[in-house]
Amino acid sequence: MILTQILLATLAAGLLSVLAAALIAVPLLKGAVHQLVSLSAGLLLATALLHVLPEAIESGADLHLLCATLLAGLVGFFLLEKLDIMRHSHHYEGDGHGHAHGHDREEAGPGGLMILVGDSIHNFADGIMIAAAFATDPGLGWLTTFAIATHEIPQEIGDYILLLNAGYTRSRALLFNGLASLAAVLGGLVGYFALSAGQGLQPYVLILAAASFIYIALADLVPDLHRQSRRAKAGWLKQSMLMLTGIAIIAVLTSHFHLH
Repeated sequence: MILTQILLATLAAGLLSVLAAALIAVPLLKGAVHQLVSLSAGLLLATALLHVLPEAIESGADLHLLCATLLAGLVGFFLLEKLDIMRHSHHYEGDGHGHAHGHDREEAGPGGLMILVGDSIHNFADGIMIAAAFATDPGLGWLTTFAIATHEIPQEIGDYILLLNAGYTRSRALLFNGLASLAAVLGGLVGYFALSAGQGLQPYVLILAAASFIYIALADLVPDLHRQSRRAKAGWLKQSMLMLTGIAIIAVLTSHFHLH
C-alpha cells in the first residue's frame, strides 16, 4: 500500500507538474510564475520547519548527528548548485527580469542537455524524499508531495521555456521534460527499498529533505522575490501574503491529516 502511494505521489510530483507547466499559456507566465514562487516558498519552509524536521527529531535519533546532517545537506546543495548539477530556474526570454536577449538560450547549454541532466538528478532526489516521508507517515508523504509539486511547476515552466530557447520543438521539450520527471519514480522506488532495508536511515533522509526545502526556499526563491520587489515596489505585499498563504495551507492540511 505504501509503495503504491509512493509511486502515485512521485508520478504526481513529477509528470503532472511537467504537464501543468506545458499547458500554461506563455503570455500568462509572467504573473503565474512569480505568484507560484511566492506561494511555494511558504509551502517549502512550513513543510520543512513545522513537520519534516520535527518528525526526524521525534524519531529518537541522535540530535547532534541530525544537526550535522542538516548542515552537511545545506552545504552539499550549495556545492551541487555551484557545480551546475542541481539548478533552479524561473526565468525565460521576455520574462521581465531585465537580462540581455539570448541569456536563457546561453544558460540552456548545448541542446539543453545540462537542463535535462540536472532536472533528472533533482527529480530523483525528490523521489527519495517523498519515499522517506511516506515511510514516516502517509499524511506527511502527501504533504511533502504537495510542497514539492507546487515548487516543481514554476521550475518546470522555466525548464520548458529554456528548452524552447535552446531550439527544441514544443513536443520534444514536453517529451524530454516528461522523461526527466520519471526519475522521481525511480527515486521513490530506490528510497522505499533502501529505507525498508535500513530503518535507521529514515530520520537522516528526512533531515536531508528538510535541508533541500530550506535551501531552495532561502537560497533560490527568496532572493528571486527580493529582485522582483525591487523592480515593483508594491509587490512585496502580494509576495508576503502569498508566502503566508502557503504557510497557512500547510497548517490547515496538517490539522486535516492529524500530523504531529
